[in-house]
Amino acid sequence: MEKETLEQLRYPVGHYQIPRKITEDHLKEWISVLEHLPAKLEMLVSPLSASQLETPYRPGGWTVRQLVHHIADSHHHSYIRFKWALTEDNPIIKPYREKEWSNLFDAKSAPIQLSLDHLKAVHAKLVFLLKGLSKEDLKRVFTHPEGNTETTLAENVGRYAWHGSHHFSHIEGLIKREGW
Repeated sequence: MEKETLEQLRYPVGHYQIPRKITEDHLKEWISVLEHLPAKLEMLVSPLSASQLETPYRPGGWTVRQLVHHIADSHHHSYIRFKWALTEDNPIIKPYREKEWSNLFDAKSAPIQLSLDHLKAVHAKLVFLLKGLSKEDLKRVFTHPEGNTETTLAENVGRYAWHGSHHFSHIEGLIKREGW
């Protein structure tokens, strides 16, 4: 497989780019993406067979099952990071080893409905929280210890809207390529 093609398979919606100035329109759009992701994802993956769920979205990539569980795990972490940043002064977040998590028993074998239900609940709480944040709240930050980088909550809204769309596109692209 050509490098460009592999890169396109890895990043079908491109890499996350933080806008120079995050506007209210950006935030509304991102929150809408987060609000609708659980239902869109469930509609996309529910018709898939057991063997289709075990198909990697690209050579060397996670299976559809692992992706669904990863999205729920990652967005759960994101929700907690929002809460930390809102209640602590620039907390240093705890990263997690997503590759190792994706190789755990539950990510490889649990029914995807568990993570679809979890994602619905986490996103319902997250979206409710995000819609209530003030401009000052959105300026609050947390620090990721890998690289010691600060992230504002406004940036994190965009990052997770991108993240959900990124993995949704992985699965959608596989379904189209396979003709499922």
